[in-house]
Amino acid sequence: MAGERVLVADDEREICDLVQVYLENEGFAVEAFPDGDSALARVEDASAAPIDLAVLDVMMPGTDGFELCRKIREHHTYPVIMLTAKGEEIDKIRGLTLGADDYVTKPFLPLELVARVKAQLRRYKRYGVDADAPEGDAHAARRPGEVIAYAGLVMDVPGHACTLNERPLSLTPTEFSILRILLEANGSVVSARDLYFKTFGDTYYDKGSGSIAVHIRHLREKMGDSFEDPKYIKTVWGCGYKIER
Repeated sequence: MAGERVLVADDEREICDLVQVYLENEGFAVEAFPDGDSALARVEDASAAPIDLAVLDVMMPGTDGFELCRKIREHHTYPVIMLTAKGEEIDKIRGLTLGADDYVTKPFLPLELVARVKAQLRRYKRYGVDADAPEGDAHAARRPGEVIAYAGLVMDVPGHACTLNERPLSLTPTEFSILRILLEANGSVVSARDLYFKTFGDTYYDKGSGSIAVHIRHLREKMGDSFEDPKYIKTVWGCGYKIER
């Protein structure tokens, strides 16, 4: 994981410096920005080195973290972690809805953030690389491998690509992971707790259990799946979720 490039955007200088120091100590290449406007310019700079993950503060002058996350998701699938104020549940839900993969609540332990960055990158790299990377870029290399198909849904796991009735689905790494887990369960129910641990691979379930429901809702929206009468992702009340195969 050494050398992977992390973009950090936070208008609180102390937090920005702290995050940069801890990530660089773990071997990451960090690009830190004091506001959303300068971070957005970096994101949109096609000539710059590819970004592997972004850490975005929600509240920043100019372009805020929400808008920055939305802009990233227009063209990129790399993981996004949001930094939110303590107790602001609406910020967490909004960030996840816009395509963020995880969130960390301020104040936070720097080592917790480092652990989440590593977990997101492990999962992202496991499924392949950014499908939007330009041809010839090392980030565009793909491995031959497993394809999962069900009722018009086709998932190319190593290529991190998914289509529904031949229509491409633009999924974040977290959404891709959740859908893959449900498909591989072959009709068995997967609890929200198991989905969380299999997706994030860490021990922060108490803080993040509600995020699974948000990601499921977002997946259904992208798939055009009905909550009341779903064709794909079904809720088994009190138990979890399943895809009947």
